[in-house]
Order: sequence, then C-alpha cells, then structure tokens
Amino acid sequence: MKVAIIDYGMGNIKSISSALSYVGVNDTILTSSYEEISAADKIILPGVGGFSDAIHSVRELNLDKYLYESVVENKKPILGICLGMQLLGESSDEGGPNRGLGFIPARVSKIEGLNLKVPHVGFNQVDFSSESKLYKGLKNLSDFYFTHSHKMNTDTDINQAMCNYGDNFIASYEMDNIVGTQFHAELSQTNGLKLFRNFIENF
Repeated sequence: MKVAIIDYGMGNIKSISSALSYVGVNDTILTSSYEEISAADKIILPGVGGFSDAIHSVRELNLDKYLYESVVENKKPILGICLGMQLLGESSDEGGPNRGLGFIPARVSKIEGLNLKVPHVGFNQVDFSSESKLYKGLKNLSDFYFTHSHKMNTDTDINQAMCNYGDNFIASYEMDNIVGTQFHAELSQTNGLKLFRNFIENF
C-alpha cells in the first residue's frame, strides 16, 4: 500500500506520516510529482493555513490537474484534511472569493455568530450515520480535534457528518472515493487513528 501525501508547502506532514505508520502504512511519500501521485494507491491532501495561498500553490504546481486525473477520472481514493478538505470543494470566501478544485459540491465560509470564539479550537463531537465507512467501529458523537476559522456547507447530500459550533457545519463527507474531514484526525488520538485505518481499509 503506497500513500502519497501531497506536498504544496502547507500541511501537518509529520503527524500524518506518524499516524499512518502507527496503523501499518509504512510506504508513504511526500510529493508533488505527477509520476508519484499516479503510482500511489491512495492520496492524502493535508492543509494548514489560508485557502487563497493554498489554492494558488496547488495550481502553480499543476496539482489541480494531477489530482483531477487521479481522483476524478481514475477514482483513486483521497482524504482531504482540514484545509485540504476545503480545497476539494467549489469555493471559499477566505482571502477571496476563491475557486476550489470543485470535486465536491460544497462551499466554505467564515465561522460567524454571537459570542463565538474564532478560530474554533478543541475536541468536539461528530454526528455521523451508522452506515458510514469512515467511522466504522466508532460510536456516534465521538470526539475529534478541530482548529479552523472557516466551515463547509452544502445543499447536496454528500454523506456528510455534522458538528455544531454555534450552528451545524460539515465535519466530514464521503462521496465515493472522495473523503474529507474538517477535523485533524492525526491530532485526534485513538479516534483519529481508527479513522485513518478505516480510510485505508474501506476506500
């Protein structure tokens, strides 16, 4: 099993690699190479920082084209984490408006509301379907670690799990081979490790 962790200069790479190693995936590569992405069995798109800078970097490295071919055309499983999850959507108002990769019919907007601390930081419960492949073996309302100032919403069924912080927002989604989590699984202790294992085994 070869897992490509996409390198565009904005990601929590070491923690992700460590988590994958813990669940038995030792063949990981940090890359922005077309050949290495094409040769991988699965892809992880990490992300820490601002949407505008991130999508600019992704396009400058031609990763939008590489990922479209692997993920959309060839149906290779991908897991977007935090900002990486948002990049897979249609758009974001962070530093923008900015157009995303467009793999998922969802939009990103700033967290706003009375008496809300932004960014949203800490462990929060995630409400997911019992049919979810991503959360298989986990109890509903399990805790995961969030740190973000923007949230994703959609009018389409993308098999989303939800979290509430002032209002409901998408904590994760599963659309065929495309998976995203707003939370950082690599910082979510035992629950996060189980989620990584489920991505590797179930997608």
